[in-house]
Amino acid sequence: MATVMQKIKDIEDEMARTQKNKATAHHLGLLKAKLAKLRRELLTPTSKGGGGAGEGFDVTKSGDARVGLVGFPSVGKSTLLNKLTGTFSEVASYEFTTLTCIPGVIVYRGAKIQLLDLPGIIEGAKDGKGRGRQVISTARTCNCILIVLDAIKPITHKRLIEKELEGFGIRLNKEPPNLTFRKKDKGGINFTSTVANTHLDLDTVKAICSEYRIHNADITLRYDATADDLIDVIEGSRIYMPCIYVINKIDQITLEELEILDNLPHYCPISAHLEWNLDGLLEKIWEYLNLSRIYTKPKGMNPDYEDPVILSSKRRTVEDFCTRIHKDMLKQFKYALVWGSSVKHKPQRVGKDHELEDEDVVQIIKKV
Repeated sequence: MATVMQKIKDIEDEMARTQKNKATAHHLGLLKAKLAKLRRELLTPTSKGGGGAGEGFDVTKSGDARVGLVGFPSVGKSTLLNKLTGTFSEVASYEFTTLTCIPGVIVYRGAKIQLLDLPGIIEGAKDGKGRGRQVISTARTCNCILIVLDAIKPITHKRLIEKELEGFGIRLNKEPPNLTFRKKDKGGINFTSTVANTHLDLDTVKAICSEYRIHNADITLRYDATADDLIDVIEGSRIYMPCIYVINKIDQITLEELEILDNLPHYCPISAHLEWNLDGLLEKIWEYLNLSRIYTKPKGMNPDYEDPVILSSKRRTVEDFCTRIHKDMLKQFKYALVWGSSVKHKPQRVGKDHELEDEDVVQIIKKV
């Protein structure tokens, strides 16, 4: 492990020394590819045996969505979990109070959202320091991340945590790169682009591919991509997830400072101790999770508005709705009647490929 760590440090030092311009773009691309490979090696050790995931980290996924609280020690993650969910997570004024992963559940707008209080991460977690690897591996399984920051500590903490998460292949508030990468058996590297490129050229692309021992591939860019974007696509293990920066302890700063923080994107100022703006935070979590509530309507009865079926933004067809209720329902499915914003008529007869929207009412008609 020490040799891998040393290699990573050497490459990072060389990248820091290298000036960024067109002449060095090819060399930097190669270094970035080497760095990504070493980071992956660090994450998935090849040696057998050794310590497992660590006690308290294998928390069973429950509810409709999972939200992780990530931050440095003593920024108020445990207090926030206690206030939101009523779960007891040990709170104290010293650092590293929480040593394992504490789960809690919030019921909001009919959806059960699992909240995980993860131990405080320290700088260098991506390189295996502290419990960093377990913390960030658990963070990878979440649908949304709350980075909890202390209002009275410098904003540099935000950059450090982002760097740790980026090192583990978690991309915050980003879309997957709009480029196509397809391996083939022969024909060399075929690089095409529909836009003018300022970051990548054929030599850089070939250098990155050769680092991964890929000598035949078709690569198509639909926007001005960087070397990092290409490496992310080749690695294929990147996770793109929404993130909210929760600024805690706002009762200890001035109104002028709060107004400055209010202009920043993806931010939500709160005071967990005094319970300020917790409803605003829940509203923002709901918006970022992008969940849909679908109400069921048994034949001849009123819709059941008490217990909605919760669907994620990526899977919200009638087929997904049926699977969510019971896996055998599709075998008897004939058609569905839908009331709501996803249809023109009320009700409208639809098939299983119809996309549902938030607060639609669905009645399933079965085969006789």
